[in-house]
Amino acid sequence: MAGTSTPAMAAAVSNAGALGSIAVGTLMPESAARDIAQVREATDRPFNVNLFVHADPVPDAAREEAWLRAMVPLFAAFGARPPDTLETIYPTFSGNADMLRTLVEAAPPVVSFHFGLPGAEAVAALKSAGCLLLATATSLDEARLAKNAGIDALVAQGWEAGGHRGMFDPAAPDDRLGTMALTRLLVAQSGLPVIAAGGIMDGRGIRAALDLGAIAAQLGTAFIACPESSADEAYRAALASKAAQHTSMVDVVSGRPARCLANRFTAFAATPALPPVAVYPRAYHVGKALNAAAKAAGEGGFGPQWAGQGAPLSRPMPAAELVALLAEELASTR
Repeated sequence: MAGTSTPAMAAAVSNAGALGSIAVGTLMPESAARDIAQVREATDRPFNVNLFVHADPVPDAAREEAWLRAMVPLFAAFGARPPDTLETIYPTFSGNADMLRTLVEAAPPVVSFHFGLPGAEAVAALKSAGCLLLATATSLDEARLAKNAGIDALVAQGWEAGGHRGMFDPAAPDDRLGTMALTRLLVAQSGLPVIAAGGIMDGRGIRAALDLGAIAAQLGTAFIACPESSADEAYRAALASKAAQHTSMVDVVSGRPARCLANRFTAFAATPALPPVAVYPRAYHVGKALNAAAKAAGEGGFGPQWAGQGAPLSRPMPAAELVALLAEELASTR
C-alpha cells in the first residue's frame, strides 16, 4: 500500500520467495526510478511496481471551499489552519508520458494498476519492455475491461481490503463484493488468471483463495507491522489496538473510499451534514496537512492508517520471517 511500502520491504519479500511490491502512484518519475533501482540493488528476483490510474481531477472551487471550511475546527484544535486552496498533489499515470518513459526504461518484471487502466499505447509499451501487467478489479465488468485492454492477470479486491477501493469510477454503484465471492466470480467468468486480495492474513487465508481457483493471494495489511515498512509509531500502535477490530471505509482522508483503522478521521467521517468531500487526490492535500498539524501536537489519529478487515490478525515480524511463516502455514493445510 502507498505510504507503507518501501524498497527494503519489497526486496525482503522477493528474496524470501514471494513477490514484493513498491507503490509509486504518489511519486514523481525521478523518485519512482530511484525506488525501483533500490529494489534492484537488493534483489535479483521479480518484484512489482504499482501505479494509480485515476481520472485527472477537475477542480471545483465551491466544493473545495466548503470542504476546507468543514475542516477548520479540526485544524483549530491544533492551533493551525487548513490550506487556503487545494492542490493536485500527484498526477495520475493515465497519459503520464514521463512516468511511462521511466517504467519502460526500468522495465520492472511486474507492473500493476489501481483505480483504472492505462491507454493502449502504455500497455503496448510496457509489454514490449517485458513487463507482466496486473490490474485491480472490484467487479466482473472491470475485469472484462481489463482483459480487453490486454492486462495479463487480475487482482480481485474484495470489500474487506485495506487501503483505497480500486473502483474505476468511484461515483458508480458499488456492489461491495467480498473477496470470496469476487474471486470465485472472476475465476469462473473473467477469462484471466486471478489473484485474491482483501482480508487475507495467514496461510489458511491463502489456501482458501487458492481453493477458489486463484493463482495467488495478495497481502498488504499483513506487512504493515513489519520493521521494513514505513508505518509510523502511531500507525503501528493503532494496528495493535482495538482500533484494528473496527476498520471503516471512508472518503474523508483522500477524496476516494479507503478502508482504514478506527481513528479520529473515521470519527470525523460520521459527522452529520458534512459537505461532499473534495475530489481525489486534491482532498488528500488538506488531509496530509491536517495529519502534519496533528502529529506536531502529538496526535497520531489523523494519519492515513489503511488496514483491511483482517487487521486483528496482524503479526509483527521481519518481512522475510513473515513470508516463511505464511509458506509454512500454507504447506500445513495440504
